[in-house]
Amino acid sequence: MVETVDTYLDAASSDWYKQRLAIMLFCIAVAIIILFFRLLYLQVIEGEEYKRLSENNCIRIQSTPPPRGLIFDRNGELLVDNRPSFDLYITVKDAKPLARTLENLVRFLNVPMSELKAKIVNSGTRVYYKPILLKKDIGRDVLALVEAHKFDLPGVLVKVDPRRHYIYKQSAAHLIGYLGEINREELKLSYYKDIRPGELIGKFGIEKKYEVHLIGKRGGCQVEVNSMGQVVRLLKTVDAIPGHNLLLTIDHKLQKKAEELLANVSGAVVAMEPATGQILAMASSPSFDQNAFVNGMSYKEWDILKSNPFRPMENKVIQAEYPPASPYKIITAIAALEEGIIDQTNSLFCPGHYRFGNRNYRCWKRTGHGKVNVVSALEESCDVFFYYVSQRLGIDRISRYARACGLGTATGIALAHEAKGLVPTAEWKKRRHGIRWQKGETLSVGIGQGYNLVTPLQMVVFISAIANKGKRVVPLVVSHIETAQGNIVRKSAVKMNGSLPASPGTLAIIRKSLWKVVNSRRGTARNVRIKGIEFTGKTGTAQVFSHKGTNSDRKKTIEYHLKSHAWFVGYAPFHNPKIAVAVIVEHGGDDTNMASPIASKLAELYLKSDSHF
Repeated sequence: MVETVDTYLDAASSDWYKQRLAIMLFCIAVAIIILFFRLLYLQVIEGEEYKRLSENNCIRIQSTPPPRGLIFDRNGELLVDNRPSFDLYITVKDAKPLARTLENLVRFLNVPMSELKAKIVNSGTRVYYKPILLKKDIGRDVLALVEAHKFDLPGVLVKVDPRRHYIYKQSAAHLIGYLGEINREELKLSYYKDIRPGELIGKFGIEKKYEVHLIGKRGGCQVEVNSMGQVVRLLKTVDAIPGHNLLLTIDHKLQKKAEELLANVSGAVVAMEPATGQILAMASSPSFDQNAFVNGMSYKEWDILKSNPFRPMENKVIQAEYPPASPYKIITAIAALEEGIIDQTNSLFCPGHYRFGNRNYRCWKRTGHGKVNVVSALEESCDVFFYYVSQRLGIDRISRYARACGLGTATGIALAHEAKGLVPTAEWKKRRHGIRWQKGETLSVGIGQGYNLVTPLQMVVFISAIANKGKRVVPLVVSHIETAQGNIVRKSAVKMNGSLPASPGTLAIIRKSLWKVVNSRRGTARNVRIKGIEFTGKTGTAQVFSHKGTNSDRKKTIEYHLKSHAWFVGYAPFHNPKIAVAVIVEHGGDDTNMASPIASKLAELYLKSDSHF
């Protein structure tokens, strides 16, 4: 009996151990299966990703920005190139401890800690193994400090990048433009998909308009780094492709002369080749240094530029709008001749004023011009003659001819922010001001005052059309685009934008009249004749406000900002025009016309150079 109980207990104990063993073996098997599938997932499914992350610990891809395309003048003179810049980057993943690394950089760079932290936070990336630009163009002294203390600066890298350099600072600044750091909104645009945070893009002028040609194609290199993120070996390199070079239409010698003639005054000069529309010079005064934008400008410096009452950041050639003054009389004359209101033989007497309604509208010459016809009226700029003609034409007919001459609309130049000017009509005034057009206002419009507004570029295109016997051309600023190797990518072609609303006979009368403005003894621009060259043009004085009283009273009481603007538009030579010029000198036209000598000197310089005869 005892043996039976012991046998039973032994058997039960054996079964219990077998059950426990089976459970243990099952758990081990499950664990092995789990480990197997986990390894399978890591090695097969996620293997490539972990391989990439692993390799990134020692192998990095460094991006190389391309050299920006160069800019030359029409004669091949280099205006804008690139210089080497030492730019400081940090890779957050390698900069451990980050706080200590930044503290060391603060000492070397002499910048506040908050600025460095802001650069990291605003970098727009969460991938901490990619370099973040901390400071551009640190200079050779700071470079030496960083290199000497590189073991105290883990994750810090200095790269040599091409930096934009404007060789003749302030020269042609408004035409060429400048670069600025890309902002967050621009980074979202597909147009800038290859641009990284902290990099520079075109912000104004040619630099912005031709960004797609100038930018080039990014390159890169594969490097091996140590635990501190410092490069120990170069593995592979893909060269960056430089941007395309631009050859502008401007003549730099002429450009510099225009800028010298505008020194110490506020205004604009634009010179153009009448037959082709190629801009030979485009100067706006005062100017600014483009290099200041590339090198970094403080908020204080920017505020000084913005608040300058002479508007140095405005390209006055295409953005500033002025009353056209007496050059507008050319349009009034065209309209009157074409509408049959006058012909070359019609004349009237100018006593120095014109009576209309209950008011006397004065001529600029108080004693009057005597008997004048359309030729002598343009020659001597008689206001009374054009008061009479304007009254007969009416505002809507004058406006129709002004628009047909290219005013009130953009010229089509390849630059952003071109103003359209204003050609007033009776309907426009009713819509804008809610009151009817007054007939007396037509008289002011007919002599280029009143609501009229034009840009200097519109006026040079218009006077070029007179020189071209009626053909209106689209102005060009880029002659052609070529690769860094000199292969032409695109060549600009001459484009026409219609014709003046004038018959050959009318244009002959206008051209004869403008010739007399400079070359006759009564012409208003007789003081700017060029020896050996038949210069042709029209002066003008655009009123800022209505002058009253005698000339002596005006000299005593009118402040600078209330003085009239001085205009001149013209071309030369008379029979085979090579250059057309429009000049506006702000507040430079009350006593003497300051614009016409500038135009004369530019035309003489250009035409007496060896290449233009």
